Amino acid sequence: MTGASSLRVLHVYKTYFPDTMGGIEKVLLQLTEGLSRRNVRNRILVLSPNPTPSVIVRSEAEVFRYPITFQVASNPFSWQAWKCFPEHVTWADIVHYQFPWPFADLLYLGHGRKKPSVVTYQSDIVRQKTWMKIYRPLMFRFLNSVDRVIATSPDYQRTSEVLAQLGNETEVIPNGLDDANCPPASEARVAHWRGSLGEGFGLFVGVLRYYKGLETLVLAASHVRARIVIAGDGPELDRLRALAKAESVTNLVFLGHVSEEDKAALLKLASVFVFPSHLRSEAFGMSLIEAAMHSKPMISCEIGSGMSYINKHNVTGLVVPPEVPRALASAIQLLVDNPRLAKTMGSAARMRYQALFTGEQMANSYYSLYQRVLGR
Repeated sequence: MTGASSLRVLHVYKTYFPDTMGGIEKVLLQLTEGLSRRNVRNRILVLSPNPTPSVIVRSEAEVFRYPITFQVASNPFSWQAWKCFPEHVTWADIVHYQFPWPFADLLYLGHGRKKPSVVTYQSDIVRQKTWMKIYRPLMFRFLNSVDRVIATSPDYQRTSEVLAQLGNETEVIPNGLDDANCPPASEARVAHWRGSLGEGFGLFVGVLRYYKGLETLVLAASHVRARIVIAGDGPELDRLRALAKAESVTNLVFLGHVSEEDKAALLKLASVFVFPSHLRSEAFGMSLIEAAMHSKPMISCEIGSGMSYINKHNVTGLVVPPEVPRALASAIQLLVDNPRLAKTMGSAARMRYQALFTGEQMANSYYSLYQRVLGR
């Protein structure tokens, strides 16, 4: 075994930069950057739509990308990754898997069982109920075999039926993000969006997916005396635009994809950040972390997920029932109409972010966990 100063960690997930830029990818980026500052060597094994294997050397990690052979229920599999995985396991001191990804379960059970391993349980599997009946035995064999299973919030740890059935006790390490990865916007970009949208609007930023509760936001918008801005692209965009047109919603703006700098500018100008996800696929909510980082009050829904761990009701924002447009509209209007309350909650959100959700804290917690698993 190598010394602590040269700890080698293999991270396993289905995708990473530059192919995709989602929430878990941001978590992996932040984690590997933080671990690198602790003299950890990181490899990230991912699958890619590119037809040939490749290695990208980034500052935080070496990224080994293997071509997708086929997909089942949106889960990619790779024959070449299967063949090459034993070599990576041999290199590593510890392997860190991100769940859910059924192919990772197979990698572990086929080649990784002799190596110390941890799993970050990012979400229950919500949508694929038919496939879940087939996958369930494999899932529990995997989760009950690894050395540690990590939940990202005590709320999700408490409410997940899967975590409750594990033989091993789970731990909690929240996902985190550092200010350095979300730099402020230039005055020019702030001025651009101020001229286009004004100030004091309700803002959603994220990928437009089925579990984001955006249909409720569209319906709520007609009951709000303020502009509602939806920034992001995704599979739900056309359906949401059609719904807004059918409901004659005139105060709703779809911006499509925006850059990181434009996102920062929009957060600066918004009165409130609205995140109405209604299904447990939204297990945490990295966008809420970014809003809290920018001192914005938040509105989220109570679904027993990490959203209510980030956003504490009547402290950092408001928590409303899912899929109730009038309740969502009332919460938005309350914070838009009360700038002093919004500022107080935004300041509390920033303080809670600094106390619990920085990337440095996340990296430190995982580094300590690795040491304990390795018995160092």
